[in-house]
Amino acid sequence: MSRPSRGSRTGRLFAPQGDGMHIGGRRGLAVGAVIGAIVAVAGCGQAAARATAETAPSGAEAITDMAGAAPSRGAACVFVKPDGAQKFGHVGWGFKVPGTGRWVYGAVENPSEKLYTPPGGDIGAWHAEGSYDRMLSEMSTDANYPGRSEHPYSRYRCTKSSAHDVNRARVMIRTVEARGFLVGVDPRTGKLTSRDCLDATYDVLKAYRTQHLTPAPKLSVPNVWVEELWGWSDQQLTPR
Repeated sequence: MSRPSRGSRTGRLFAPQGDGMHIGGRRGLAVGAVIGAIVAVAGCGQAAARATAETAPSGAEAITDMAGAAPSRGAACVFVKPDGAQKFGHVGWGFKVPGTGRWVYGAVENPSEKLYTPPGGDIGAWHAEGSYDRMLSEMSTDANYPGRSEHPYSRYRCTKSSAHDVNRARVMIRTVEARGFLVGVDPRTGKLTSRDCLDATYDVLKAYRTQHLTPAPKLSVPNVWVEELWGWSDQQLTPR
């Protein structure tokens, strides 16, 4: 996943050459203002983490045994690369298939780091299915990353969910994998928006009907959003 960066020659925000997107003029100023706001919010990431730790529900630490959860109940996880995307963070997702002991998990990696890739283009999207232990193993080593990973997933947050819709979530996976990648001005509509790793994670888990899922407005910062998952477990993920 890639977050906006400024061009070194013109001082305007722009997408890499060859991706069919140029942001300049008034749009460039508008995008610059948004990116400035994002940087300001990202700078509050550690404070947000402290606030979450102090105010999260007391039962958060008890939500840890995802593998042993009731067979008929749903569950969901968010996997985090805190150092990804120029320290803005990167996220992937996982959800339980009740009654099977299996999980579906994946991410939009965007290894090219382009701000815009049109629908149908290569955005490094992938998904897999396996046991809970296999999911943790593959996420901890970036086993499905398209290429060489510099920032493996090192943290994950999970929650149990009595509501779930696996079929709806599977449909959304196909949608996010085919819709391209964007952070900035949509060349089709002219609007500031995003279709990045966080949007993919949120849309899939929302389609699953995950309970206690914090809304993720467009252009949100992953590292900030992760801290706002109230009541979710919070654990380090080491290679296994």
